[in-house]
Amino acid sequence: MSTFELVQGAIIALVVTVSAWVAVRKLLPKTSARWLARASASLNREGRGRATRSLGRRLQPATATGSCGDGCGSCNSCGPVQPRADAQPLHFKPRA
Repeated sequence: MSTFELVQGAIIALVVTVSAWVAVRKLLPKTSARWLARASASLNREGRGRATRSLGRRLQPATATGSCGDGCGSCNSCGPVQPRADAQPLHFKPRA
């Protein structure tokens, strides 16, 4: 196997991995947030190196912090979303 084929295979593997990750993030947002929170918690433990803990803090999803400033839905204590008052129902009329 030549060096070119090795580099080509590595680049293709990287592109496929990134594409799969983007698809998972778009199609399964809660599952990917759980995975990131789990990975973040395992990296950000006492006794780990400073760089590893920093990576763990950067991987932590915004919904996993539990802060009220994260936006609605971060703590799951919000009620159902109220419909906007300016929303109007559509009324279709037949042509004359």
